[in-house]
Amino acid sequence: MMSDRIRLSREAVEAPASGIVAVIDYARGHEGVIPLWAGEGDLPTPGFIAEAVTASLSAGETFYTYQRGLPELRQALSDYTARLYGIESSPERFFVTGSGMQAIQISIAASASPGDELIYFGPAWPNFAAACGVRGAVPSEVALDWTDAGWQLDLDKVVAAIGPKTRTIFVNTPANPTGWTADHATLKALLALARQHGLTIIADEIYSRFYYAADRAPSFHDIMEPDDAILFVNSFSKNWAMTGWRVGWIETTPAIGTVIANLTQYSTSGVAPFMQRGAIAAITEGEPFVAMQVERAHKARDIFTERLAATNRVAIVQPAGAFYSFFAIDGITETRETAFRIVDEAKVGLAPGTAFGPVSPGSFRACFHRRLDEVEMAADRLADWIGRSA
Repeated sequence: MMSDRIRLSREAVEAPASGIVAVIDYARGHEGVIPLWAGEGDLPTPGFIAEAVTASLSAGETFYTYQRGLPELRQALSDYTARLYGIESSPERFFVTGSGMQAIQISIAASASPGDELIYFGPAWPNFAAACGVRGAVPSEVALDWTDAGWQLDLDKVVAAIGPKTRTIFVNTPANPTGWTADHATLKALLALARQHGLTIIADEIYSRFYYAADRAPSFHDIMEPDDAILFVNSFSKNWAMTGWRVGWIETTPAIGTVIANLTQYSTSGVAPFMQRGAIAAITEGEPFVAMQVERAHKARDIFTERLAATNRVAIVQPAGAFYSFFAIDGITETRETAFRIVDEAKVGLAPGTAFGPVSPGSFRACFHRRLDEVEMAADRLADWIGRSA
């Protein structure tokens, strides 16, 4: 019960509860549920990463450190980016953050004031819109269109959404939860709009390596100029199985480096140095692990999609990127309570579409980034449940 003696801000009070966590909490104590609700794989962090942290702790690296991140990590991020995108890079473009979520919060604070509008594409991971609201900014959703080929972005809708208070376009590609992945033509069009209207782009490319047609997804890195107003936000969570570590980064023009450093100072004052040592090991030694994870997720995607499509009662396509299936079941329009039923009756944990905004309340999200036998079992259970109940 909320105390009437503590005066809370409207933004804090109105911060939404997670619809994903609601299903997780409901399922606590249920035996045998296959958990496809959260956005993470089932593999623990590789030992070589943990060993780097242990060595750092043993060496006494437990003091305050660089607000912008260890120089060695910023150099490693620069080298990684140059290698991945075939471009020149500089460590001055990189800033280490306490998670990808903090990278997004800092980017919102840097690019928008209270009352400003930020465009994003839905269905969407709910944390961006919620972070805007907590900041006092206004999230403006542009709906992706569902087609037989999957989700598509209508650029005319983006143009129509840009108004006098618009400051930022948030582009998550490959996208959570839909797997929508922007091609180079779409990225060029979005960048042209940003340049034309003086807007900042926040580019969330956290799933760029989980792309199933090539080594990585198309990126703003492929088409931008070094001084374009783009804040790339990324994280060690997905590629290197480090979701619990809470280490991420921002890449942007060094011209606003002091601003990013100051916003870091007034939030966390920097990331623990021993955590950064683990991040260095991940990004310099972890390519075989990344490749293994992507190959595994690719197989899991195909298993899950093909089994549910075979029911002929599910609107589903193979996502181009990320590691989620976002699908609708014929006849089901309310997914929160149905997700509870599926936990009870099929022993599978899904995230309800209502957690991802108003665009697709009749959909579910399943994270298929798990052991292949578990993915196959979950898909079989869901298909059987659909046959019996939906």
